[in-house]
Amino acid sequence: MSRRSAAGRPAMALSGLRVLELAGLAPAPLCGMILADFGACVVRVDRVLHSAVASDVQGRGKRSLALDLKRPQGAAALKRLCRGADVLIEPFRHGVMEKLGLGPEVLLQENDRLIYARLTGFGQTGKYAKSAGHDINYVALSGVLSKLGRKCENPYAPINLLADFAGGGVLCAMGILTALYERTRSGKGQVVDASMVEGIAYVSSFLWKSQNTGIWSRPRGENLLDGGAPFYETYKTSDGRFMAVGAIEHQFYEQLIKGLGLNSDELPDQMSFSDWPEMKKTFASIFAKKTQREWCSIFDGTDACVTPVLSFDEAASHQHNKQRGSFITNDQEEISPRPAPLLSRTPAVPSLKRDPFIGEHTEEILLEYGFTKQEIAKLHSDKVIECNKPKAHL
Repeated sequence: MSRRSAAGRPAMALSGLRVLELAGLAPAPLCGMILADFGACVVRVDRVLHSAVASDVQGRGKRSLALDLKRPQGAAALKRLCRGADVLIEPFRHGVMEKLGLGPEVLLQENDRLIYARLTGFGQTGKYAKSAGHDINYVALSGVLSKLGRKCENPYAPINLLADFAGGGVLCAMGILTALYERTRSGKGQVVDASMVEGIAYVSSFLWKSQNTGIWSRPRGENLLDGGAPFYETYKTSDGRFMAVGAIEHQFYEQLIKGLGLNSDELPDQMSFSDWPEMKKTFASIFAKKTQREWCSIFDGTDACVTPVLSFDEAASHQHNKQRGSFITNDQEEISPRPAPLLSRTPAVPSLKRDPFIGEHTEEILLEYGFTKQEIAKLHSDKVIECNKPKAHL
């Protein structure tokens, strides 16, 4: 028989998994949220800040325990928590946890089934292991940043999506799940060394492995997929909006040409690189003559690979996304993406509650992990923990 939730629904894929996520910025919170979305019981271990406001905007489905790890009693409490946990997500620079006496050699001795996930920019070894950095630095060191940017312009980073989230949070979650699967055979935990530099390099494997195919033979911004091709580009419409064009294959390109009201017999060959700049000007002048809605009416239902560039609000309300339920709204009326991918039998059922306040669940979590009320009271009086239960609105 399959596991079922208390409500009678099939349990989610990660139901029963106990995760401790040490509070950090961007990548680690996404990693924890992914696990929570698919059913894991994720506890965010926050710093004792005497403030109920958390900087983590990816706290969906998590609970918060506020604990001062710099105090010996706090470090001891985390050790004890790790004895009953399956996963620890740790986002600090190399050496920080060791200074606290909480390195993997210590915690895996406490619980040899623990998956100790270390998510950092540069990894646990190497010249930059102890250096500070951000997404743009990690993308730069991976080689990928050199490929991003328009012709004759500086390379530019696409917000902080590539290293922080794709190469960081997502790949760290994959590493955790891979280690958990291996544990079903060996019964042993292990360390996951998730470097964002290596993560984004791995995500960009296609770029690396296609270097000798001719796709990237021209300077940055003049190639097929980096803004050089007129049929893989964005174009401004008469109402100041944009359309995205991705008509790479010849049969799709022919439908693009037809939709634009052009005749392919009167145009240069699609793959004539020298004609691409003029073709882009031609396409741009045509797109500028109609509104985005008018272009949608022309291209919707075709295989021209032309779609509107939507704002967040528009994406959430777009017919296709609404039909799939691609976005959800929580009890604070905040819209966010539904967990992906979809599982047919045990889909993610994300929490629709607001994100937790710092320390909101401290007492209940410690009780669940075997602490007595007297021990909790002592930790509270010593200011090792913080409890911030929200006040009821009367």
